Amino acid sequence: MRHHLPATTTLALAAILACSTDREATDTTTPGVALLTPGPVSDAGWNAGAYEGLQRIGDSLGLRISHQQTLTPAEFDEAFISYADDGYGLIFGHGFEYQDAASRVAAEYPEVTFVVSGGSRPSANVVALIFQLNEASYLAGMAAGAVTQSGVVGMVGGVEIPTAKGTFVAFEAGVKAVREDATVLETFIGSWDNVSAAKEAAAAQLREGADVLIHNVDAASFGFFQSVREARERGRVAWAFGMNRDQNDVAPDVIVGSAAIDYTGMFLRTAQAWRDGTLGEPVYSGLATGTVEFLPNPAREGLIPADALERIDRARQAIIAGTLEVPSIDFIEKEDPVSSQ
Repeated sequence: MRHHLPATTTLALAAILACSTDREATDTTTPGVALLTPGPVSDAGWNAGAYEGLQRIGDSLGLRISHQQTLTPAEFDEAFISYADDGYGLIFGHGFEYQDAASRVAAEYPEVTFVVSGGSRPSANVVALIFQLNEASYLAGMAAGAVTQSGVVGMVGGVEIPTAKGTFVAFEAGVKAVREDATVLETFIGSWDNVSAAKEAAAAQLREGADVLIHNVDAASFGFFQSVREARERGRVAWAFGMNRDQNDVAPDVIVGSAAIDYTGMFLRTAQAWRDGTLGEPVYSGLATGTVEFLPNPAREGLIPADALERIDRARQAIIAGTLEVPSIDFIEKEDPVSSQ
C-alpha cells in the first residue's frame, strides 16, 4: 500500500480549497478528470483521500483536473452537467449518494464516463468503484477485540448507507472473532460532518462502558477523536480507530490504528484504464490489490499484543487467499435481463 500524505499536509492543502469550487476552465483541449465530494477535502479522511487521488492523476497523467464540493442532490446533477459540458471525460462522484444523479446525467452524456465510489448501479458509462474497506475494517475489529478491557466496543457512523454499514458489520465480526462475548454498540448520527454530534455519540458510548471506538464519518471524525481524548484526560481507558484514510497522525495519542484506503493508487489506476479504454464495471478492490489495509499506529507500538498482530496477519493472508470470507453488504443492483432486452 502506498504511503499517504501526512494529515497536517493534507489539512494545509485543503484549507485553501475546502470552502470553494476548484474549477479549471482554461484548457479544454487536454482530457479532463473532475471530482465531486459531498464534504470538504479538509476532513483528513474520505474526501481528503479522494482529493489526493485527483492530484495524483493530474501529476502522473498530465490531465487537467478539477474539484467541486457539492452539498445537495440538486447540486449533484448541476455539477455533473457542468463538467460534462466543459469537456471533462471522466467524472468521479465520491460517494454512494451520487448514484442517482450519475445515472440521470449519464443517459444524456453517453460519451462521458461517470465513476461512483461505492456505486450500486453500473451501466454503459457509469462505473461503480467498490473499495472493499470491510476487509480492513474486519482486521481493525480483531485489533479492537484484543485491546478492549471492558469488552464493550463502539461504532459511530455518519449516514446509514450500505457502504458505511458494511464496514461496521465487518468490524463487529472482527471484534467477536477475538472476543466472542464482546458487546458492540452502533450509532449513526445522520451526518458526515457534524462534529458536535459525533463527539456526543462517542461520549454516550463511552458512558455505556465502551473503551474502544471506531468511526465511519468524514469531518465529524475530529469531534469523535476529541471525545476519546477528553475521556483519557479524565483518567478513562479509551482508544479510537481511524477509518477511510490513514488517520494515525490525526490523533496519535488515542488512535490504535486505521482501516485505510489507498485512494491515490486506485484513482490513478481507474484514470489510466479510462484513458486506455479498458475501464470495466464494477471495479472491486481490497486487500489483494493493496487498495485497503489495516495500519497499526506506530506511535502506539505495543498496544496491540504481539500474538494479536500475528493473528491479524494470518487473517489478512486468509482473506487475500480467499479462505476467509469477511462479512459484507452486497448493494450492487443486478440488471434484469428481461427488461434490458
